Amino acid sequence: MTDPAPLTKDAVVAVLDAIPDPKSGRGLVASGVAQGLTVAADRAGFVIEVAPSDTALYAPVRDAAEAALRAMPGMTRVSVILTAESAPAARPRRGAGLSPAAVEQGRPRAPVPTDRPAHVRRVIAVASGKGGVGKSTVAVNLACALAARGLSVGILDADVHGPSIPTMLALSGKPDYVDGMIEPHLAHGLKAMSVGFLTKADDAMIWRGPMASQALTQMLTQTRWGTEHAPLDILVVDMPPGTGDIQLTLIQKTPLDGVVIVSTPQEVALADARRAHTLFTKVGVPTLGLIENMSGDVFGRGGAEAEAARLNIPYLGDLPLAASVRQGGDAGVPVVVADPDGEAASRFAAIAKVVAA
Repeated sequence: MTDPAPLTKDAVVAVLDAIPDPKSGRGLVASGVAQGLTVAADRAGFVIEVAPSDTALYAPVRDAAEAALRAMPGMTRVSVILTAESAPAARPRRGAGLSPAAVEQGRPRAPVPTDRPAHVRRVIAVASGKGGVGKSTVAVNLACALAARGLSVGILDADVHGPSIPTMLALSGKPDYVDGMIEPHLAHGLKAMSVGFLTKADDAMIWRGPMASQALTQMLTQTRWGTEHAPLDILVVDMPPGTGDIQLTLIQKTPLDGVVIVSTPQEVALADARRAHTLFTKVGVPTLGLIENMSGDVFGRGGAEAEAARLNIPYLGDLPLAASVRQGGDAGVPVVVADPDGEAASRFAAIAKVVAA
């Protein structure tokens, strides 16, 4: 039995154009509804960008497009995300004087500064310059420690290309849309949203920077984090590593009340943590402190504390390399929840006390 032939863009376009746009009646590609279409040998992905009031109208369209693509021979990975902008009429459309290639490659409008998400009192980012330092582990356990203090807490997985929150909170499945808003999943007292809820666990996010930024914008501003009578006290944002599009989108989309920076003790990680601190300082976001993660014999000890002193920022403490922390993340039960009286939980509780102040 031979393997299926590689997917072609023409074949994918034909499948999508068989699905009508509810407003124009034309196919999704022909009407310009399918934005940023990318096709590889066995995968495809795109964004449906609509007005906020049309989210419910286009949710079935998104589901139909995803099902149709998954049914194509040779298709193993599909990413279709529904996002909304307040002024969709301003984006380029086919037939507006631009070639189809120019429309497809056209970058979305740059984000503009807006207020914080509705009914959210504070937004705290957990960031690092380098991947692999345990930032997501810190973000999840910090959020749980804040919830243990009696606060209403949400966690937003902003690492669009490598979402970790679904695994660390043992969550899956697409969230519900109610009145044009996304209902976050619930776990361990947290409200959680991640692009990982919209895809299968092994799907690769084959999006350029603008598409990833649109996904973050939708999750940030169109998730029902709180209500008028029950606002969210703190939204913890688990950032991707680096200082790129996602970081700038978050900074431009919502006022940040502070950032917690995570590093391991080695200089190679501290150098990138220094860059992250510089980025947030330049845009006026205060660094609440630096955490040394995986501290101990293997990676060394004390590098982050010394760096915090050099940068004149608070040092929030060290978190030792512990099997219980890893086991909690793999099992979807953070160590703060699994062993609330343990050493690791007590250290996260001390950090949460400072962050909550």
